[in-house]
Amino acid sequence: MGALVVFTTFPDSKSAESILKTLVEERLSACAQVVGEIKSFYWWEGKLEEGKEFLAILKTTEEKYPELERRLVELHPYEVPEVVAVPSSFVYRSYLNWLEKELD
Repeated sequence: MGALVVFTTFPDSKSAESILKTLVEERLSACAQVVGEIKSFYWWEGKLEEGKEFLAILKTTEEKYPELERRLVELHPYEVPEVVAVPSSFVYRSYLNWLEKELD
């Protein structure tokens, strides 16, 4: 079972914290962090936008990812939320054991 690091953004810290807590409580992510406020530039409906967002990082497994993605999109306030999962090629074995145990 491989570990994944999932990135997403939120419009405010309150929604980020609430949704991340839910995903950890539901055992879809073993750990989640709100990194803090960032400035984002992106295209939306043909227009270049910029604004403040809150970056969040979640840790999960390949096995749990489909359910995590579904639930994150369901809870997320954005119409099209950023959900980017990056496979972890190298993970400290003890951390991976903990991650897998917490998501059982």
